[in-house]
Amino acid sequence: MTKDLIIVESPAKVKTIGKFLGKDYVVEASVGHVRDLPRGDMGLDEQNGYLPRYEIIKGKEDVVGRLRKAAKAAKHVYLAPDPDREGEAIGWHVAELIKGQNTSVSRIQFNEITARAVQEALAHPRPINDDLVGAQQARRVLDRLVGYKISPILWKHVKRGISAGRVQSVALRLIVDRERERRAFLPVEHWALKARLEGGNPPPFVTDLWKIGAKTVAPGLKDIGSREAAEALEKTIRAGQFVVDAVDEKERAKSPPPPFTTSSLQQVANRALGYPAKKTMGAAQKLYEGVELGEKGTVALITYMRTDSVRIADEAKVAAREFILERYGDKYAPAKVKAHKSKGGAQDGHEACRPVDVALTPDAVKSFLPPDQFKLYQLIWRRFVASQMSDARFHDTTVTAKNGKTLWRAKGERLLFPGFLKVQGLEAPDPDAVAEAGHDSGQLPKLTVAEALKLLELTSEQKFTQPPPRYTEATLVKALEEQGIGRPSTYAAIISTLQDREYVSMEEKRFAPSELGTTVSDKLVAHFATLMDIGFTAGMERKLDEIAAGSRAWATVIEEFMADFIPALKLAGAEMERATIDSGVPCDLCGKPMHVKFGKMGEFLGCSGYPDCKNIKEFTRDEQGRILPSDKARDEITDIACDLCGKPFAVKTPRRGNAREQFLGCTGYPKCKNIKNFKRTEEGAIEILAAPQVVEAGTCPECGKPMVVKTARKGSRFIACTGYPKCKHTEPLPTGVPCPKEGCDGELVEKSSRGGKVFYSCSRYPQCTQAFWDRPVPGPCPQCGSVLLVEKNTKAKGVHIACPVKDCGYVKEPQE
Repeated sequence: MTKDLIIVESPAKVKTIGKFLGKDYVVEASVGHVRDLPRGDMGLDEQNGYLPRYEIIKGKEDVVGRLRKAAKAAKHVYLAPDPDREGEAIGWHVAELIKGQNTSVSRIQFNEITARAVQEALAHPRPINDDLVGAQQARRVLDRLVGYKISPILWKHVKRGISAGRVQSVALRLIVDRERERRAFLPVEHWALKARLEGGNPPPFVTDLWKIGAKTVAPGLKDIGSREAAEALEKTIRAGQFVVDAVDEKERAKSPPPPFTTSSLQQVANRALGYPAKKTMGAAQKLYEGVELGEKGTVALITYMRTDSVRIADEAKVAAREFILERYGDKYAPAKVKAHKSKGGAQDGHEACRPVDVALTPDAVKSFLPPDQFKLYQLIWRRFVASQMSDARFHDTTVTAKNGKTLWRAKGERLLFPGFLKVQGLEAPDPDAVAEAGHDSGQLPKLTVAEALKLLELTSEQKFTQPPPRYTEATLVKALEEQGIGRPSTYAAIISTLQDREYVSMEEKRFAPSELGTTVSDKLVAHFATLMDIGFTAGMERKLDEIAAGSRAWATVIEEFMADFIPALKLAGAEMERATIDSGVPCDLCGKPMHVKFGKMGEFLGCSGYPDCKNIKEFTRDEQGRILPSDKARDEITDIACDLCGKPFAVKTPRRGNAREQFLGCTGYPKCKNIKNFKRTEEGAIEILAAPQVVEAGTCPECGKPMVVKTARKGSRFIACTGYPKCKHTEPLPTGVPCPKEGCDGELVEKSSRGGKVFYSCSRYPQCTQAFWDRPVPGPCPQCGSVLLVEKNTKAKGVHIACPVKDCGYVKEPQE
């Protein structure tokens, strides 16, 4: 019997969907995109409206072959990638690739991976939406044009290998502009006064100076700008009398927040869990695709997480209400179902991100989830349940005290009813306990207007206004969303690209632009003002939305963009100057200015007199942006002369940047390639190590020359032919200990892991996978009979010989 074929994006969905569809369907995965623009060239026909030329992504040939074979055998093909523009484009690409095998193709989409949602989607198939595909294609073409046209200009004038991006460069500008604001900021001194007062009823309470006369005390409005002014005011206040000027009491309701959108999920996960956007989206993807829940099998836990809508399906609201009534009671379910309003311009194609089944509480699935997925699910579940609960109610009290011309204010808050805060474990205080204590310790005392107050303590604190803070991931995502830059689904990729390109770094969990990032941003702002304009970038997102809605043609948007872009490219190519950043620091060898340079190992100061003067230094910037050179040169020049050419040795670090593998290299390189190993004395002086003793290890079976023991970069030793590089024969270094695995005639040999740790494995690998982290020595163990022992090195016992069998515990005595 011929079956229908469903093609999804992720292999994880295959298992989840296949579980409840039955035998009439075959489920296959495209494993993301199957076609894209070529990597080696731009892939756009510039003479024909920038039509894209797609090709199968390298490594996806087997996937495409499998899909074509399955499509040929299928009665009907249902394309079911993710329900967004990117998913629509994946479906279109798959349809193009299989049209030679099957033309009976439909598009289906579902917001949650449940039997009901998938069956509903199969009952309402539709054609591929060409407008959504056009919007994705326009974005892809625009990004390719910007990247391929601008990046080579930056290679020529800044540094090879860097890139520009239509959206990433504007995000970089936000970070760079914020840093400049910080550096230009001038702190203003101000003093904050507090008074601890006591009335006729306990407890004492603390008030803050609020107003002097009619003006509010705040920097820039009415401030106390010096110690002298603060002391003079203190003297006046101490001479006066505090009295209650007003007591305002009111009840306040606090509404629950809406369920998560992509953006709000990324922001809250960053603030509450410390998750980067990339980690949040990765964990959410797994929760959406399905996880193993023991006897329940593979279950999808959340709805689709790429959304900017807070809309919730009616059946989800009903399920949430029933759960709230059962778990928390009538008071926690509002009389009217909560309806949250999405922001203007939000795409309402599918729901907010919520749990698929609200009855699957975080505690119910905790044992099946890794910690990062559990914490994220708990965050999503709580937010959704809270969004459908009653308001929290507070009793607010504001007391205003008067002393001469000054007004002082204190605020108190008491939780009357937790409402949606119950999900977070918050409870209202017990009224009986409050009555028994005579007061609520978190509240203000009972006070009456005109009541005299006793001054217990008066304090003043010097403060300074603070510069605007650097962006965290959460605040950057919020800024991108508010400015209309990119889409929430792209924020994780934008942030990752900025870090991968080394345009920004994280300092105390906040983004700091690098010298390279600042230089790139400045060059782009100077020569591509329109592209780097925040308003223009936001406007382009609106145009892409219009393409998706069918009110604009994607080719027209590209044409309009290129009308401004091409002249800017020509001017930039002709006028952009080589990046020269004068550090303001003179070279301590020749006196010429030191410039900021960009190399393979990062940023450094290089003498502008190069190549005559090769002086280079590390550097940092202070809070005002001034360059502070390091005391030592980037490559520390020693006073040890090369024994071949007489020039001084310099301390070098391998390209991999591992400081533990530093060596001495002759400054006469490349003419002189002399290098030495060294160590530092306790005083920090450099001491050259003697050349390692050459250990011969037989004759090379290929060329007959002697074999010697060598040390690999990662630390393990091996046997190599002395005829290298003409003869490249090598062998692993044997330990002389036979493999302990029964039936194996191999020998344990020395090797290195990817991380550089030495271990010992069987020479018959991969047929035999026996391996040890500790160096094996001949046995046997006198207690358990193990055929070998191992050499261990622990803090408690130092270097010693022990049995590797876990339950044996034998340790060889030193005298043995």
